[in-house]
Amino acid sequence: MFLKPFYKHLLPALLAGLALRLFFIWRFPFYSGDTAYYEELARNWLYHGVYGFYSHGQLVPSDARGPGYPAFLAAIYFLAGTSRRAVMLVQAFVDLATSVLAAGIASRLAEDASHAARIRVAAAALWLTALCPFTANYAAVPLTEVLATLFTTLALVIFLSPAGMEMDGMSSKRDLVRASKNWFAGGLVVGLGTLVRPETPLLLAAVLIALWLRHRRPANWKTLTLATLWVAVGLLLPLAPWATRNAVNLGRVQFLAPRYAETYGDVLPTGFYAWTKTWMFRFRDAYLFTWKLPSQPIELKNLPSYAADSPEEFSRVASLLDRYNRVHGMTRQLDFEFAELAWERARRHPIRTYVWIPVERAAAMWFTPRITLLPYSGRLWPLAESYRNNPTDFEVTLGLALLNFVYIGMALAAAWFCRANPGVALIATFVLIRTAFLTQLQTCEPRYVLVCFPALLAIAAQLFRRSMVGRHA
Repeated sequence: MFLKPFYKHLLPALLAGLALRLFFIWRFPFYSGDTAYYEELARNWLYHGVYGFYSHGQLVPSDARGPGYPAFLAAIYFLAGTSRRAVMLVQAFVDLATSVLAAGIASRLAEDASHAARIRVAAAALWLTALCPFTANYAAVPLTEVLATLFTTLALVIFLSPAGMEMDGMSSKRDLVRASKNWFAGGLVVGLGTLVRPETPLLLAAVLIALWLRHRRPANWKTLTLATLWVAVGLLLPLAPWATRNAVNLGRVQFLAPRYAETYGDVLPTGFYAWTKTWMFRFRDAYLFTWKLPSQPIELKNLPSYAADSPEEFSRVASLLDRYNRVHGMTRQLDFEFAELAWERARRHPIRTYVWIPVERAAAMWFTPRITLLPYSGRLWPLAESYRNNPTDFEVTLGLALLNFVYIGMALAAAWFCRANPGVALIATFVLIRTAFLTQLQTCEPRYVLVCFPALLAIAAQLFRRSMVGRHA
């Protein structure tokens, strides 16, 4: 993937990236609610041989979380003990490996350019990804993001190789065998990533859409079918042991982690989720509403004005929340009434529910300061008041917000200039599919788009195809 002059950038960029990650690890370590779940699964699996949780004093098998990240933690625990700091340090190096893979994506996107241009874009992608604070910050928290991003980026490197993208140039059986190995390897990596994050197969949907649209001539249908089959085989191979384990231990075939990370038999508040999807687009509301379930009180004062279309509806919501708070939990009847309210709101304003709310969720996930893991409020408005109350908080939030805009702006500009590039089209398809999927979850979490950032920065690096000397000549 890389030409020899590229390697002079490798060590300095990785050292700078390591320094940034160590800064986050030592200065801003973070532990989320999900961290405890993954850690318990890893410990129980490693020390007791059971992949599950304790319930009523008994260790019982579970499929609530995929085994990929707990296996990663268990391996670290086996070698270094149950140290969160050790996990973070390993994640720092994993994330740096992702930076190198991002440079590989950039180089493959620039295969039609000169050698000098390929070196520039690969080096630019390396530096951009190594010094990206948004992905680097997640090295400092035991969560799935770092590992999921690695598998996603590696899969893109594989699929963007000439053997995976070019069908018209296949002239021999040897070319077909090489391409088949490529498709299988890409599917295999996605399968491993699916054990970490269950939505990872969305990448395969993007790959197959891109391949079928680009090579849709009937003469290619046989090869396209073969590509689809090899990708599917690669995907299912690492998932088969997990599904078999679930069939044997739990009595059901389960290839993916459950959508709501629930344990079998849990009563899910899907009606409440449906109601929040008719108005919720801000991440902060997940803390105030969705994550209060199943039994924490929900305060009516936190309900935004746009969550009710009339005083009568507001009173109805107030009554439902009051009943929830009084019984200290979500009952089936309450959940049914929330579902009924959601249906009424969607029927009354279908465009708002199915178009504008998803668009607002997508904007909230992509255009954010990304300070979730940092001790800053993220508040910018009103500008003068926010700055006066806490200048440091305001400056950090504004700086990260502007940096996020710069990254996305660079990627959009480069994607437009390289819009005929099939690799750029594949990545753009993946970003759109993943974003559309994420808008349909029960919350709108900005961290779920981070797996796209190395690929986006690889696209942004295409702006460096022309040298600065050439621009000023």
